[in-house]
Amino acid sequence: QVQLAESGGGLVQPGGSLRLSCVASRIIRSIMAMAWYRQSPSKERELVALITNGGSTNYADSVKGRFTISRDNVRNTVSLQMDSLKPEDTAVYYCYTRSSVTTYWGQGTQVTVSS
Repeated sequence: QVQLAESGGGLVQPGGSLRLSCVASRIIRSIMAMAWYRQSPSKERELVALITNGGSTNYADSVKGRFTISRDNVRNTVSLQMDSLKPEDTAVYYCYTRSSVTTYWGQGTQVTVSS
């Protein structure tokens, strides 16, 4: 019933930046955490960044210092600012939301870092 819609993916050169956004089709009550995962053909799906209801954040070691997750409570969105992108960041990025009762996943958006 609830859909998560990602936007902002695309093609960018190494060293460039992208900003991903995710919005729910309707209000989700009792959100506990929101996150971004990614998956490339050669890797398992991995957690990139997570933000809790209280605002605490966690990042994968590979993106620390380059990616920033944020939450806009007014717009009910979660964003991922990606700077200093590397070819190894190429993957499908998925939005994730966990409420008190269930988990939601977006359909994914492709991020390609290439010259």
